[in-house]
Amino acid sequence: MIHVFVGPTLPASEPQLTTPGLRVLPPARHGDLFDTAISGGDTVVLIDGVYHQAPALRHKEILAVLGRDVGVIGAASIGALRAAELAPYGMLGVGSIYAAYVRGDIDGDDEVAVGQAPDGAGDVLTWPLVNVRHVLQLAQSAEILNGERAAGLLEALRAVYYPQRTWAAVRAVCRRQGEPEFAGWLTEQRQQDWYFGDLKRADALAAVRAALDGAATKDRAVVEPQVWETAYFHRWSNAAARNRVDGLELAAEDRLVYQQVFDPAFRERWAAYLEHLSHHPADGGPELPLAERLAQVTGGDLPAHRVFHPRPDLRDKQTVALLLASETADDRYAVARYAEALAWARRSRPGFSTEAVRDEVTRGLLLRVWRCSVRDFDAEASARGLVSGARAAEAAKRLVPGFLEETERTETAHGGR
Repeated sequence: MIHVFVGPTLPASEPQLTTPGLRVLPPARHGDLFDTAISGGDTVVLIDGVYHQAPALRHKEILAVLGRDVGVIGAASIGALRAAELAPYGMLGVGSIYAAYVRGDIDGDDEVAVGQAPDGAGDVLTWPLVNVRHVLQLAQSAEILNGERAAGLLEALRAVYYPQRTWAAVRAVCRRQGEPEFAGWLTEQRQQDWYFGDLKRADALAAVRAALDGAATKDRAVVEPQVWETAYFHRWSNAAARNRVDGLELAAEDRLVYQQVFDPAFRERWAAYLEHLSHHPADGGPELPLAERLAQVTGGDLPAHRVFHPRPDLRDKQTVALLLASETADDRYAVARYAEALAWARRSRPGFSTEAVRDEVTRGLLLRVWRCSVRDFDAEASARGLVSGARAAEAAKRLVPGFLEETERTETAHGGR
């Protein structure tokens, strides 16, 4: 399967995008490459990506997908820039824009940035600098401009902020610079060919053709996990992990936090998980009973949960099965309700985020559910795999809107009897 992340660079009606075996997706953003539909042997074609309106795709996400035996091709837009940066790790760059980044002729995201229609259709409204440069070079070849005049126009057009560099703005700059001949010539060329000078489009089509020809799977370097397995990547991958159960699409992290907060027996579940890790160490070290490993580290005078703080890998099915072994269908439906309550809070309250939930509110929720004293709060959080009371409060903030909603509904129902 070939997964093509594309937006304004190619229209949705582009015939080449209807080729069987192509899965066309919107511009890539942070988390998109964790999609379980992208598997070993597939190819990703990265053309467009977001970076202003949503978190951008990270380099280590690309490295990780390369490490899963997925070929990655970059071209035309943010894909060309990322390919120039990650070519030593096996990402394949295609096209003139990629080559310009590699040579150092251009640098920065602003070279390929465009303004898009606000209706979400993805239509491009402005001219990127790479296309401006290309058109000016074509004009010099046609003897419409000389090098000095072309350089002056480039600087004048570069000074226009990219979301405002519309075709009307280009014409206005040409008039201001005293270049009506160039403006007339360019208008004529565009009337004959709407895509005249669109270097991004040409490179994007070349990248799709390269993917169809299997270019990304030939002689590709192997990326080792240590290149991309960082604490940040681990956090991103856990946040992206999702499972479909009981007809529900649920975030694995939401399910785990729900159990850590609400399962009365989760202390025992976490202890069993630590025992499992001690017998199956991820670093390939010796397999030991947990008590023996603990004695080597501390002499055995501290509980294991105060010494070992592993980050569960929620991409791993066995880990998820161990930590969620006590989860019930009712728990899963509760997770779905809590997720919807959080989504509703974000939709209905401009600027709302989990960070805005007050720490004391979350601590109060946890103390109430765990029925523990403030003095024992840190120990209880640690025993449930949440490390400390502060970390527990941070993790549980996602549950607060749903918990308060259910509490209010319950109290209203009891008061009405």
